[in-house]
Amino acid sequence: MIAHGALDHAELAALGLNPAALIDFSSNLNPFGPPAAVGAALAALDPAPYPDRSCHQLRQTLAARHGCPPDAILAGNGANELIYLIARALLRPGNIALVIGPTFGEYAHACQLAGAQIVELRAHEGGKFQLDTEVLAATIKRARPRLTWLCAPNNPTGVDLPTGAILSLAETCAAAGGLLVVDRAYRSFLRDSVPAIDPLDAAASASLLRLHSLTKSYAIAGLRLGYLLADAGLIARIAAYQPTWSVSSPAQAAAVAALHDPVFLPWSLPQIWAGSDALRDGLRGLGLPVHRADLPFMLVRPGDGAVARLALLRRGCAVRDCASFGLPAWVRVSPRRPEENARIIRIWSEIGLDTSL
Repeated sequence: MIAHGALDHAELAALGLNPAALIDFSSNLNPFGPPAAVGAALAALDPAPYPDRSCHQLRQTLAARHGCPPDAILAGNGANELIYLIARALLRPGNIALVIGPTFGEYAHACQLAGAQIVELRAHEGGKFQLDTEVLAATIKRARPRLTWLCAPNNPTGVDLPTGAILSLAETCAAAGGLLVVDRAYRSFLRDSVPAIDPLDAAASASLLRLHSLTKSYAIAGLRLGYLLADAGLIARIAAYQPTWSVSSPAQAAAVAALHDPVFLPWSLPQIWAGSDALRDGLRGLGLPVHRADLPFMLVRPGDGAVARLALLRRGCAVRDCASFGLPAWVRVSPRRPEENARIIRIWSEIGLDTSL
């Protein structure tokens, strides 16, 4: 099983903890959402009919946003479903899949289930988790992966890559007979991302697949909604593996409502970043090493991530243990509302965890 953030209710029951009494810093969600328009759309929804299996209205809305035809879009039950569909449709047993780490664990797992051989290239703590694109390009030329997985901006390190570097990698992948899958789930959290126009939209190539998620920026993770942008031919190949009615009516209605809200992201994003600045400064003030790059969530290094997570959890604050990313000394912490950020700083100061390097 792949480790994730968010609350594990079975674990909490075993620990005798009430989920309603916890503050969740482990999930990278907008703490000010969901938008009011989402609640109104859900309240007006008739749950009796089957969902629109083509996600017609949603794809039309997304096509207008990204400047592409609707048949270049595939909506999914979260970006996670699309990761597995991509792997199943485009990989064959024995193919090589390159994963650029440390990153989301589902890429490698989905490829392994498809019978692929996993090659990992990791960015390292000593280099502030910056990716060496020359080394990456050389690895692609040597390994000739069928799929290369890049999370940009990255989870959990927050490091982004310039548009030109991503497009260059896509060209390198194409020359090696492969495709580049770029996970853009966190792009809308970039400090200067409003208005949310992705520069990749104007320069996409047939070798580039782009994953997006609406569940994080609009705080609708429970509804599960992601989408894939790619060449229409690739979309058709991948869609052939998707079960009918995969995207529920509530997810579609909530997504359309969120996408038509012009106020929520420009209003909430500056507050998220202000909270991130305050949280980073407060944790550093306790002597904790903090790594923050291009996203508002951050990595904090208490010395033993599992010990830190459990100690904080027992005191009402959930953070993400990063051992599954290959970073056992770290935890990931996402900013929340100001009073909640102040609370975790206070609790961390009281428990006095080891801050040694």
